[in-house]
Amino acid sequence: MTTRAVRQSDTAYDTKPSAPALGTGHKILRAVALASAVPYLAMKAAWLGGSRIGIPDGSVLLEHGLFFAVANAVTLVMDATVILLVLVLTRPWGMRVPSWPLVVPAFVATGLLIPIFTGFPGQIAVKALGMGADEAAQAAQEPFLDPWVFNIVYIGFMLQGLALAGLFVPYARERWGTLWQGVLGKGLPSSTGVVAGASAVLGLAVAAVQLYWAFGGTAGLSANQIAVYSAETGVVNAVHAMCALVAVAGVLLLARGGQRAARWPLVLAWTGSAAALSWGAWLLIAVLGPDPDGEQPSAILHLAYAGQMITGILGAVVLTRFLASRRTV
Repeated sequence: MTTRAVRQSDTAYDTKPSAPALGTGHKILRAVALASAVPYLAMKAAWLGGSRIGIPDGSVLLEHGLFFAVANAVTLVMDATVILLVLVLTRPWGMRVPSWPLVVPAFVATGLLIPIFTGFPGQIAVKALGMGADEAAQAAQEPFLDPWVFNIVYIGFMLQGLALAGLFVPYARERWGTLWQGVLGKGLPSSTGVVAGASAVLGLAVAAVQLYWAFGGTAGLSANQIAVYSAETGVVNAVHAMCALVAVAGVLLLARGGQRAARWPLVLAWTGSAAALSWGAWLLIAVLGPDPDGEQPSAILHLAYAGQMITGILGAVVLTRFLASRRTV
């Protein structure tokens, strides 16, 4: 009995997918991902150690010490997770890591990086076209960080996003490729359709509010947010609106089913829901924290960010149920 059990275990192990071959391109991507995390990690560690590098006099970061210390510690751990994620995606033992401890960080990383990957170049383009913040908006901005900090951090995030995508796709193809092969097939159960519908309604509402702010609307914004508005901030709002709409399209296609290839609806649902959930939660935490101007964030602001987060959560539920249903195909 023991010998048979051992043989069965060996057979099951042998049938598991093997790690993708790590060619030169993958080694370069791994090096880029690891190197691009270093500046951010070093800066966060320096701030936690009391350094003021990159922080100008009068910055809000010098106030509310405990809140920002906790925020720095959390974001340092989050970016350090990138290193662990890269190792999982490139080492042979990575194929034996359970799905959830890998998929959840990858989902959150996608959600946080996609808006940066689209919004930061958009802001650069706006500046290049001469539509950046005018003198009044610049004067209204409270000191926060030196400009070079944003450039280094966001360029690093973009490199991380490219490298992680280049590593994750072949890994996921090898391990879970059967889940998105073929067409969507039969629609999901009606209960999941209700979840998808709720996500779509919330997503459309979030997109409408974000587009309203993107084009200069002021309802629900604080006096300081209105004062510092520019085309650059409008780009950020437009990106959040776009992500919500992408999530809506993805979850509705997954719930409906049909003869479309499954790959692209999955990509839409994954990226859109991840961005809505991750940034909705991040922005909601930010407005719940201490306000340097002493202004109480409006109920509209709270509802918009909460709705953005819930849109992503519901989208993730639809995505999970779709992938679970594919396991029996």
